[in-house]
Amino acid sequence: MPDPYDKDVYPEPPRRTPAPSPQTSLPNPVTYLTKAFDLLVDRPVTLVRDFIERQHAKKRYYYYHREYRRVPDITECKEKDVLCMFEAEMQWRRDYLVDQQIVSIIQERLKACQQREGESYQQNCAKELDQFAQVAKAYQDRYNDLGAYYSARKCLAKQKQRMLAERKATKGAAAA
Repeated sequence: MPDPYDKDVYPEPPRRTPAPSPQTSLPNPVTYLTKAFDLLVDRPVTLVRDFIERQHAKKRYYYYHREYRRVPDITECKEKDVLCMFEAEMQWRRDYLVDQQIVSIIQERLKACQQREGESYQQNCAKELDQFAQVAKAYQDRYNDLGAYYSARKCLAKQKQRMLAERKATKGAAAA
């Protein structure tokens, strides 16, 4: 570490302006305004924010984990109960979105397995293929051919038509 420089060898150049006096006859108003702002605005806001953050830290709430209560199916609603039908419709739409996500997740798993295994994916990814086939068939059975204006009523009507067709097929098979 070098020694401090010798002031006799390197003298400071003379100042052209007089040095400010630290004490003046009048107090500086900026100092008082800064202290007043700190006491009246900054500290209360900081205290309130710290209090709120401590309360939030006790119970974490993640907005994307919202849980909806299950509502009755549209078949359980009375004929003129509009609120029940609306809730059932919204529940059906949430179920529809969940089923779409399930299909896409299973499809991503299958694609990852195909990418990983290469040409021999059919024998090494048999479990994923079977799972995707089951999920895709269930999704197609439930939501295929609903059209652009899909709803819980259309899905229920489709389910009813499918059940009638299955009953007719079993009667035809039993008679033959």
